[in-house]
Formats: sequence, structure tokens, C-alpha cells
Amino acid sequence: MSLTPDDTLLFIGDSITDAGRDRADPASLGHGYVQQIARTLRTGSEGTGPGPEIINQGVNGHRVYDLESRWTTDVIDRRPTVLTVKIGINDTWRRYDRVLPSPVAEFEACLERVLAHTRQKLPAARLVVITPFLLPVTSDQEGWYEDLAPRTEAVLRAARGTGAQLVRADQLLPAAAEKHGAAALAPDGVHPSPRGHRLIAEAWLTEMRKGHEHRGRRGIR
Repeated sequence: MSLTPDDTLLFIGDSITDAGRDRADPASLGHGYVQQIARTLRTGSEGTGPGPEIINQGVNGHRVYDLESRWTTDVIDRRPTVLTVKIGINDTWRRYDRVLPSPVAEFEACLERVLAHTRQKLPAARLVVITPFLLPVTSDQEGWYEDLAPRTEAVLRAARGTGAQLVRADQLLPAAAEKHGAAALAPDGVHPSPRGHRLIAEAWLTEMRKGHEHRGRRGIR
């Protein structure tokens, strides 16, 4: 995977990334996929030892505009070598529970700005984008796809346009839900269970390996 103790891995997003972290403790990673990635990298199959520095900058309830407002201090100033972004579900959810729209075109432009800004300021950093997902557990949530489907396409365009690696949570979790049931992976349809977080963590680790192998092949040519 070619991650070393000199690397800084930063994860930013909403409550799915936050996962109950203690914001008074900079070392707190929450109890979600970020913590599970850290555990694997530091003591699991990737080897033993301290591993890379890992920072969780997820904040419960945030939309893409909230990320942009804190991007310089929470991302650029920390100079990560690997940056992972998970955002989008609240931009959909707030439309339905608070009548707070996030037009897809504006959402996409905002996400493109922060990713492009990162490319400019941290050209050597690896970018990873995790797509938003939904596992409907109520009939009302089924209607969210009207907003979420085009938003997910916007996330894909923004990621590909900046050369980011992709973790397709929008495909992975619904496929797993066919076997385990939606509520087993996200009891409220949005926030993952420990099993759901583990699936995201495993997909992220797999993408890191794929990205390293691809970069290695390019270097040989």
C-alpha cells in the first residue's frame, strides 16, 4: 500500500466520518470507518508499528458548503498526503426534513472547487472520494433518490475531473444490503452500523492497494 509513518491521512465529511469522535481530543477518530482503517493500518494485516498519522475532520450534520468554509484550516493547513472526502447525504436529507435545498449544480461546483484547490495547494496528495449512499428503511426515504441519484453523479464527475480515486459506497452497501438487509448495515438508512462501517473501511483499503499498484505500473513504463 506504500503508506509510511511519514504519511498523513486526513478524512473529512459529515457524521458518517465523524462517527462520534471527541472533538476536544485531536487524536480521537470516532467509532466508524476511520477508526477501523486506522486499526488495520497500525496493528492489522498491513503490519505493526505506529503507522501513518490519521486525522478525522468529520463534523456531524455538515453539507458540502460547510466543508468549503473550513477547508483551509481543516485540510490545506494540515498538509495531508492522502485526503479522503465523504459528503453529500446531508445535502439531500436537509431538502426533505428542513426544506433546505442544495441544488445539484451548486453542490457540484462547490465540491469541484475544494478538490481543485487541494490539487493546486497540495499537488502530491492522493485524493479519495467516497460516494454518498442510502439504504432506505422507510417509504419516505425511497423518494430521496430523486435528489440523491443526480447528486451521486455529480460527485463522480467532480472526483474524476480531479483525478481522485473512488470508493463506490453507493454500489457496495446496496449490494451488501441484498444479503444482510438494509437495517443491518444502516439502521436509519443513513448512518452505518459497525458492519456497514467495516464494509466502507475494507473498500477504502482495497482502493488504496489498487491505486498504489496502478501508480507503480505507470512508473515502470
